Amino acid sequence: MASSRVRVMETSLVSPAAGPDAVPARSVALTFFDVKWLHLPPVERVFLYRLSPDADVAAIVAGLKASLAQALRAFYPLAGRVCVARRSSSIRHELRYRPGDAVPFTTAEYECDMDKLLASDEPVRVAALAPLVPQLPKGRAVLAVQATTTICSSSSSSRIISGLAVGVTVHHSACDGAGSTHFLHTWAAWACGAGGADHQKPPALDRAALIPDPRGLYDTYLRSLPPRIADDAAFEFVSKPPEAYQDKLLATFTLPKGLLEKIKAAVAAEAARRGIAPPPRCSTTLAAYALMWSCYCRCRRSTTTSSNNTCYFLFSVDQRARLMNPPVPATYLGNCLCPAIATAPEDHLAAPGIIAGLFAASTAVAAALEEQVREGAQDTWDTCVDRVSQGVAHGMLSVAGSPRFRVYDLDFGFGRPAKVAMVSAAKGGAMPIAEARAGAGVEVAVSLPADGMERFQNTFADAIACLSSAA
Repeated sequence: MASSRVRVMETSLVSPAAGPDAVPARSVALTFFDVKWLHLPPVERVFLYRLSPDADVAAIVAGLKASLAQALRAFYPLAGRVCVARRSSSIRHELRYRPGDAVPFTTAEYECDMDKLLASDEPVRVAALAPLVPQLPKGRAVLAVQATTTICSSSSSSRIISGLAVGVTVHHSACDGAGSTHFLHTWAAWACGAGGADHQKPPALDRAALIPDPRGLYDTYLRSLPPRIADDAAFEFVSKPPEAYQDKLLATFTLPKGLLEKIKAAVAAEAARRGIAPPPRCSTTLAAYALMWSCYCRCRRSTTTSSNNTCYFLFSVDQRARLMNPPVPATYLGNCLCPAIATAPEDHLAAPGIIAGLFAASTAVAAALEEQVREGAQDTWDTCVDRVSQGVAHGMLSVAGSPRFRVYDLDFGFGRPAKVAMVSAAKGGAMPIAEARAGAGVEVAVSLPADGMERFQNTFADAIACLSSAA
């Protein structure tokens, strides 16, 4: 197994930096947006950086720890843990920080060629990436970090440093992607010596005030979760078992701006041909969703004989500036996401000719987004857990991440990442999306078993060829 080549050197603890404004004991109440995530595995990202062979890794790691401590002064809830609190007859969860709480920081070495084994856009084994992200410790801690030096060994006496993998594991109940990447950008600013407090706005932490719950959605969602979630003695976060992803490969597909514009044009032209006005909403991100979902369904259709299947596609809608009244600050450290679920017949999504499938996907995705941003959509929030469960039961494809998070701008003082991988999404079969590393556009990753990956690559190549040949 790949993990046998990883050697853990040390695990230390990093607390919020001390100072005159040291953080006292505090608790942050989880909201109904947060509680939905308590039973799910954490989010795992790995940032792969190239280093020169003579890099001073010890100094780099020391700098990462020192800057992490500085960032945690503002983001102190991430050094805490989730606790179950009983308030009269109700059960509530809170993110509790006490002085002395700390984030585990593991240093390790990994014998591999980073560029060939890990940072390639070609299919890589998910099991080769998994050892680069840390496990959350027992006790429901919500953040862990790992810095792994990748080493190429040409012989028993030759050890050449090729890169550094910074693995970050954060539990989704603590914050969503906007919140976690806000923290990461603050950490990176401190690491570069710029002073995170001067270059990153502090997080908004008052969840109870910012996320009111007049409908009692917290209790509605809690009732849908496993009973152990309400038991402080029995409740622990879960992780994906290795057997769930041992046979999976992860490949990255870059969708440049020109291709995305062709998708938008093709969807608009197909709408005009069908006499549909206006055409379905098709932003850059929605165009990427439509292409990848239609390719995924075309790939899956090649292995099934049924034409009556309904396909499901889930993506998250950030409600901070949409349906929250008053709007929630962009710097809010917590969850403020609603699921948008697109549905369409598989034979429409996988229709011959590529364009028809793209149009069906675009129409469904646009409708799902509109359903979540329209006035009155709040009235459907009580059913969102049931709707997600229904989609999961039907093999739903889901999206993780966002191009808005700027993960390729995370420079800790030794350059931008050569590659960013969302390992948790790869383990679970979700589709991570991020901004393109170079130029305008987006990159999307897909994880599948080897035979499925080959079919998907062929399907994707056919779609690109069709779009490239379109007038």
